[in-house]
Amino acid sequence: MNYGQRSIIDVLDEIFKKYPNNAAFSCMGRTLSYGEVDRLSSQFASYLQNHTSLEVGDRIAIQLPNVLQYPVVVYGAIRAGMVVVNTNPLYTKRELKHQLNDSGAKALIVLSNIAEVASKVVGETQVEEVIVTNIADLHSPLKRTLINFAVKHVKKMVPDVGFSNEKTLLKALSLGKTAISKVQKSPTDVAVLQYTGGTTGVAKGAMLTHGNLVANMEQLLDMLGDEGMGEASEVAIAPLPLYHIYAFTSNCMAMAMSGNHNILIPNPREISSFVDAAKRYKITSFVGINTLFTALARDPEFRKADFSSLRNTASGGMALTEDASNLWSELTGITPAEGYGLTETSPVVSVNPAKAIQAGTVGLPVPGTELKVINEEGETLANGEPGELCVRGPQVMKGYWQRPEATGEVLSKDGWLRTGDMAVIQDDGYLKIVDRKKDMIIVSGFNVFPNEIEDVVCLHPKILEAAAIGVEDEKTGEAVKLFVVADGEMTREEVIAHCREDLTAYKVPKLIEFRDELPKSAVGKILRKDLR
Repeated sequence: MNYGQRSIIDVLDEIFKKYPNNAAFSCMGRTLSYGEVDRLSSQFASYLQNHTSLEVGDRIAIQLPNVLQYPVVVYGAIRAGMVVVNTNPLYTKRELKHQLNDSGAKALIVLSNIAEVASKVVGETQVEEVIVTNIADLHSPLKRTLINFAVKHVKKMVPDVGFSNEKTLLKALSLGKTAISKVQKSPTDVAVLQYTGGTTGVAKGAMLTHGNLVANMEQLLDMLGDEGMGEASEVAIAPLPLYHIYAFTSNCMAMAMSGNHNILIPNPREISSFVDAAKRYKITSFVGINTLFTALARDPEFRKADFSSLRNTASGGMALTEDASNLWSELTGITPAEGYGLTETSPVVSVNPAKAIQAGTVGLPVPGTELKVINEEGETLANGEPGELCVRGPQVMKGYWQRPEATGEVLSKDGWLRTGDMAVIQDDGYLKIVDRKKDMIIVSGFNVFPNEIEDVVCLHPKILEAAAIGVEDEKTGEAVKLFVVADGEMTREEVIAHCREDLTAYKVPKLIEFRDELPKSAVGKILRKDLR
């Protein structure tokens, strides 16, 4: 099969016509059918086309947690021919400003609860219009009024900020009543800029095309088959952030594009929301990460839930430990099927088939995907020999946004992507990840790059040198440990406070060690491997 020959717009049109009455997304007790998502996303697309200066191909940043507005505005932006820039709601001023400027985003959609950071940086970007939404905007009028009032005035969760170029999402939807102009997109057109850290500490936008994302959806559906993911028959709980490529492809693409029902969890740290979802819906599918499986399986209330309808559990984003797998399996009767992927591969490269899970591996390559491992000289190694994993397939990104040199470093002219991960391909085709060539740290499924942390830390006037490494952590898989050489006396609290100003919470070092000097190579490069 030739994967990825359609655009996301084509697939959306198909599913909206096929399943208008099926439940699509639920959140906080409200469910949108595919027909309602069609109508609302069409209204949003119409607003963008007819009431803004945005043109086809312009970038639009979306900074939302898992709420009903997310699929509506993402599908609407794509239907209007825009490029979606997925934006982490937890970003600091520095991180958000970089992403908005690097992408050249012309518009920003943001939840009112988290709008304070954006309000401080939008004036220093190319953003022409900010669309603000309150958490319950897509609920019924009465419930919307009650919830939004309580969130703002009782819980005091909405900061008192505004934008000079602001509109509300409800106003935008009300204006978007005229029919949308159908946009034709080819599979090679960029659909999403998905930002990922880099070894230089600068976040880069992976250009994921319509073809990349549709291909990965099709590959997943073919790999899993009807037993793994039925059509219009699954109820999938979605706790992982949709702005992360793992959940974006799993829930906004594969689950949604096969007519299934997604239960959105805005804050996965609130275990009570999982308990409520498990009681309200008969969950058949669950996509999670190691830390989430452990937290849920150990929660007394969650353990009381009914798992009789659960058929499949997928694990990705970070390594699955034996302990987490056993805990989940003992509780639910389902062994998590571990897979492997990268932002640059849309993201899925390999998956363990539900009926043929090999513990300790990340499964078999999804259809249409080629794998090889190479040595330092770039020579292909035999099965069973460890080397750097390379991937080629229709899901591999077009390149990094406006960074041809960085693209050339990882993507060859014949389509092979160097992953930076050390792997072994077994004789039976199963893939095993054995180490990371990169210095990347994975904290609760999020990629953290040491250079970014070190660059921020060394801006402190007292800090002469710093080096960050990953260390094992029971709760988050890995945590950041920072080694610091300071000019004079300095406390751990000072370092942490400095980091919190410019780094998202999961990037902030958990452990600090002060040293008189750091190990270096002959040319003066800090040797993180020696610190490990």
